[in-house]
Amino acid sequence: MIKKIFKIPDMTCSACAMKLESLEDTLDGVKEINASYHRLEMVIEYDESIITDQQIVAAVKKKGYQAIEA
Repeated sequence: MIKKIFKIPDMTCSACAMKLESLEDTLDGVKEINASYHRLEMVIEYDESIITDQQIVAAVKKKGYQAIEA
């Protein structure tokens, strides 16, 4: 398991953070997601042998946001 921070520059409210945290339930290999509207970032803990950074970025994009590895 590794933990990474992704900047989410277009997050505008706490509901956005909750929407991103809901990815935790749909992405295989993801253990935990904590998104912060105040810091405009998402901290994700995941198994890199199951899911890639590119897959995470793509899933965030499907939710309507941009993810940039910090």
